[in-house]
Amino acid sequence: MELKVSSNTLVINGNIKSISDFQEIKRSIDNITAEHKHINVNVIDSLSITSSVIGYLNKLILKDNIDLHMTVGNEQLFHLLDDLNLTSTFKAKRG
Repeated sequence: MELKVSSNTLVINGNIKSISDFQEIKRSIDNITAEHKHINVNVIDSLSITSSVIGYLNKLILKDNIDLHMTVGNEQLFHLLDDLNLTSTFKAKRG
């Protein structure tokens, strides 16, 4: 997995699958939210997302009042988020 940060946008390339992936994502988003209350997360090609990342993103939205928008490149991941009723929470769209 590879991360790129630009202003209030995090771009994730590769599969999100390990604890270290979660830690990298969390560290990057924590740095972004220190300055921005609106963030964009672009998941380019991951087939799945770990429960720890889902829980962390939920916390950001519901507890920390971060305005999160997610763009999902993989149709399978988008359907997973939809099945979990997270597309509206994460303001997810296909990209």
